[in-house]
This record gives sequence, structure tokens and C-alpha cells, in this order.
Amino acid sequence: MTRRYEVVYIFDSALEEPAVSEKLARFHALLGAGVEVAVSHWGKRPLSYRHKRHEAGYYVVAQFEAPASVLPEFERAVKLEEGVLRFLVVLAEAAAPAPAPAPVAAAVPVAAEEEDE
Repeated sequence: MTRRYEVVYIFDSALEEPAVSEKLARFHALLGAGVEVAVSHWGKRPLSYRHKRHEAGYYVVAQFEAPASVLPEFERAVKLEEGVLRFLVVLAEAAAPAPAPAPVAAAVPVAAEEEDE
């Protein structure tokens, strides 16, 4: 059974986009041959706090569907990569249901209120 996952990577800001793309291709190859991965490069952004003497990182968000059995090897490979400062894999939730419209309050005629006074 496949599930939908989302992963956020924070790479060393010294890496350029081609180097990051090469690392991502290697990581995503571990997910399997038929797995489609939607990748969004967010670019270089400041970190909210210093991490391993880094003040900025190169952010990438990827979404994919894969069986849970491939995640341990995938996470192990990402952990061992020196260019990755942080990463987080989460189970992507289904689309949130649309909020129900607010109930319409019953309109009270103005004339009825004036008669009570």
C-alpha cells in the first residue's frame, strides 16, 4: 500500500542548485523506479537559528507516493549526506474538507420589534 509523503530538506547554503538537484535525484532513486516526485525549490533562506555554524540554508520541498517499506533506507541515505543540514519526512494528509457555510440567522421583522416596546 502506498501512502503520500512530503519531505522538506535544508541543504548547506554553499551548494548551488545543480549540486542540490543531483543529490535529490540520488535520494529519490531510492524510492523506486515508478515513483513520481514533485519537487519545489524554495531557494536560499535564513535559518530561524544557527545550526552547525550555518545561518542560511537551501530549502527544497518534495512530495511523493511510496510504500512505507522504502522509507528507512531513504532516511538513512539522507542522514548520511553531509550537505543536508536538516530534513523532515511527514505523512501528507488528505485535502482538508471545505468549511461548512455558516447557518443563516432567522430574520426578525423590524416592525415586530417596535410593537413590543
